[in-house]
Amino acid sequence: MARVLALVTDLMLASRVEAPLTAAGHDVTLRGDPGADAGDFDAIVADLELVDPRAVASAGPPSLGFYSHVDVATRRRAEAAGIDVVVPRSRMARELPDLVAGLLERTR
Repeated sequence: MARVLALVTDLMLASRVEAPLTAAGHDVTLRGDPGADAGDFDAIVADLELVDPRAVASAGPPSLGFYSHVDVATRRRAEAAGIDVVVPRSRMARELPDLVAGLLERTR
């Protein structure tokens, strides 16, 4: 399927990102920042409490950012930065494979 860069460092949250994406057939790489090779991935999934949304949006691949549902300021910063899909963490946890599939479909 797709190579997904997951910008998540919290171990519990990382498993909630990695497991469903791997089960959906994606190759997932976990790390804390986009890095110079972010353009080699098909999509980025980012914890917006961890990384600057501008760094994610400028990395190249289509991006999905998630945030705490009460943190409206982070959502607004991510949308303004150009993150393709911005959702609360609870929705990400429930729908991640579908969200990534939709993100990849939009960019084809």
